[in-house]
Amino acid sequence: MKKRYIIIAIIICGIIALIANRISVNSKASSPKGAQRTVTVMSVEGKVLQAEKFAENLTLSGTLEANEEIEIRSEISGIVESINFEEGKKVSKGQILFKVNDIELRAQLSQVKTAQQLASENQRRAKLLLDKQAISQEEFDVSNADFESARAQADLIAAQLSKTTVRAPFSGTIGLRAISKGTYVTPSTPIAKLVNTSQLKLTFAVPEKYVSRMKVGTILTFTTSNSKVEHTAKIYAIEPQVDVASRTLRMRAIAENREDKLYPGAFANVTLPLETVNNALLVPTEALIPIQNGKKIFVMDNGKAKEIEVETGARTDSEVRVLSGIKVGDTILTSGVMSLRNGTPVKVNLKNQS
Repeated sequence: MKKRYIIIAIIICGIIALIANRISVNSKASSPKGAQRTVTVMSVEGKVLQAEKFAENLTLSGTLEANEEIEIRSEISGIVESINFEEGKKVSKGQILFKVNDIELRAQLSQVKTAQQLASENQRRAKLLLDKQAISQEEFDVSNADFESARAQADLIAAQLSKTTVRAPFSGTIGLRAISKGTYVTPSTPIAKLVNTSQLKLTFAVPEKYVSRMKVGTILTFTTSNSKVEHTAKIYAIEPQVDVASRTLRMRAIAENREDKLYPGAFANVTLPLETVNNALLVPTEALIPIQNGKKIFVMDNGKAKEIEVETGARTDSEVRVLSGIKVGDTILTSGVMSLRNGTPVKVNLKNQS
């Protein structure tokens, strides 16, 4: 029985020795003495850094508002006698918009003026009598007070009478009217809206971190949601404090609207210029790799990929400005960077550069 086990053990050892020998022979055949292991070189795209002109802009949302806008109302109550404007048409400053019937007020004014004339005559006579010491100073004062009261009453009714004619306080476009001729109006009755759209206000807000770079007089551009035409506006007013809820600073710009292509209430896409740099370093967005404390980028160094941590700034749709870590003349790697490791051999195909 022992002899049988010994024979089986010898056979197994022989098989193991044979397999080991075969592996050794194959290894030597595939790797001759003195040969070196093949190294894989990755083919990637790259770009040689050059200084470029870069305009840093801030993209914001804003709202267009009329330069001036009021709701026309009557200061006194009465029947509308005439309407002197067309809906949706332009009106000039001082133009009569509508008139309220003034018959009663004119009658009251005539009555008061008659009383004023009588009070004036009584004052004149009292003055003569006072000079002759025929009446006391007190009696003259009463006569004089009656005259002043009558004159004040006439002025009051004349002021009310002038309010029966409503004029445009500024030039603009008048909207849809809410009254007709013969309507009884009061100071609470809305008549129509008057809007000055020859210029429009553009209101928007910038994040707190850009506050120190904002100044009155800055020219910006904007487009509206219904058109890709670019318009310009100039900042003329800045809120004196940051909004604590949104951490933004509101400001307002003025835009010309001579062709009436802009409408109050419209949404605006604002492009606000911050600064222009003549020697900026711009890299494609895909070249940057996010890391825990920022971003890194690969450059070619003696045929190998070398990773460098960089500090970035503003960006465009396709490029990012790098503030530190790389320099003009460096060859940055722009494709396949996620597969690279520090020291990986690379073959760089340079992109066409203008």
